Amino acid sequence: MCFGLYSITGPKWRSRRKILTPSFHFRVLDDFLPAFNDQSMILVKKLHSLIDEKFVDIVPLIINCTLDIVCETMMGYRIGAQQGENTDYVNAIHNLADFFNKRTITPWLWSDCMFNFSSTGRGFNKDLDILHSFTKKVIKEKKKAMLSQPIVNDSAKKDDEFQIKKRKSFMDLLLDLHLQGEQITEEGIQEEVDTFMFEGHDTTAMGIIFSLYCIGLYPEIQKKIYEELDSIFGENSERSITMDDVRNMKYLECVLKESQRLFPSVPVIGRKLNEDIFYKGRKIPKGTTMHCNILALHRNPKIFPNPEVFDPERFLPENSLKRHPYGYVPFSAGPRNCIGQKFALLEEKVVVSNILRNFQIISLDPRDIVHTKIEFTLRPCQPMRLKLLRRTKF
Repeated sequence: MCFGLYSITGPKWRSRRKILTPSFHFRVLDDFLPAFNDQSMILVKKLHSLIDEKFVDIVPLIINCTLDIVCETMMGYRIGAQQGENTDYVNAIHNLADFFNKRTITPWLWSDCMFNFSSTGRGFNKDLDILHSFTKKVIKEKKKAMLSQPIVNDSAKKDDEFQIKKRKSFMDLLLDLHLQGEQITEEGIQEEVDTFMFEGHDTTAMGIIFSLYCIGLYPEIQKKIYEELDSIFGENSERSITMDDVRNMKYLECVLKESQRLFPSVPVIGRKLNEDIFYKGRKIPKGTTMHCNILALHRNPKIFPNPEVFDPERFLPENSLKRHPYGYVPFSAGPRNCIGQKFALLEEKVVVSNILRNFQIISLDPRDIVHTKIEFTLRPCQPMRLKLLRRTKF
């Protein structure tokens, strides 16, 4: 399985990163905002139907919402995961992470030969084929549609661009580059789209899930979020969120960052050394794979005093100013940091704020009994139980 930008190295990585970076410019993210709004409001409607339940396990609901969002923004295709549509594809996406994790912790499956003969390997390859086939189908359909469009002269483009502007997905942007002769093939487009499909929905989902859990634990913090949202939206719980609205969600952003500090979606990252390094008098040779324990780093009391306390004010500008730049790295850091981090934060703000504009949430399980597990992402071991109440003014 190729993870595109996630795992490639050397000149191919530098070239691909250069090509992809403009696709996450804030102007492009602005075009993605309607999908964030639409899909999160589908989630809100579903939550309204569950409001009389004793509790709601938000994990599967959030995962399907973020899968719908990433499908629409990355491929320009509405998969309908929240409505129970395209079940083969949706199940394949969910299953791949489980197969990947099982292989990682099972030494006898590390061999490709053993893996491919095992039931785990056969299931993995079957679901991977479903993922690849679906992406290839959408690429061919979109490319055919683009090639069949009439050529429009520049003056006509300028006259009509504000009237007929069409929101473009990530795949559309890459196909534009492909058709213009840029250095990305159909196979390269498939690699990158599948990478964001596989990684982009689950990591963001876990960020949203743990943020809602933390917000539900601390009523005073939830009250401050409500005050901020009320100052932006008033009593309107349905108006679509704009970029200006998102920029004004300063306290909510602190809450989301503090949640990522305690519960980073990717708790461990690996890096292969390109040269020898010396640490505390010991040589670590070139070629060694080093692992950074982000979960432990974010609980370092020298960087974050009282690290187990949930305190969003750590991330106010005046409190972040002197913090070491590598003291907080939920999206990694340096040249190979997460290219989609602005996308993820924007999505989290929209989904969480739309939920809180409609509901008061109460987390039913204290932190000492909520256990996590490290798989491809950091995940709760048990259902994440929230009680939903209709939003009332404080």
